[in-house]
Amino acid sequence: MAIRVVRLGTERVEDEGVRIGTVRRPPRGVPKTRFASDNWYDVWYPNLSPSAETMQLGLHAETPAQWNSFARKYKAEMAEPEAAHSIALLATLSHQSNFSVGCYCEDESHCHRSILRELLTKAGASMA
Repeated sequence: MAIRVVRLGTERVEDEGVRIGTVRRPPRGVPKTRFASDNWYDVWYPNLSPSAETMQLGLHAETPAQWNSFARKYKAEMAEPEAAHSIALLATLSHQSNFSVGCYCEDESHCHRSILRELLTKAGASMA
């Protein structure tokens, strides 16, 4: 059993399980009825996405210093009780079932999901 970190909208892998969208906004131009069938996500969970303000920092980060500023702010948001409890819950569930978390960004290394992967790992999640 494990958590897989994915790019939303990509083909699912065998035994991926439920796909959780950790994004601020649903995909544009896609009817809600097609979110799962088009491989976006089964469950939308914006609680683990950066705030709108922090998301803008990440989107506009062009230097390592700017990216590090985004990462620090996102990690601080994820340390807040609601998000920290969600991360702990997902980490625990990863030992019982397969599921995935993801975002739309093409490059994971320049996306909050790379930091979410790190936070889940630190929380003891079983990662694919």
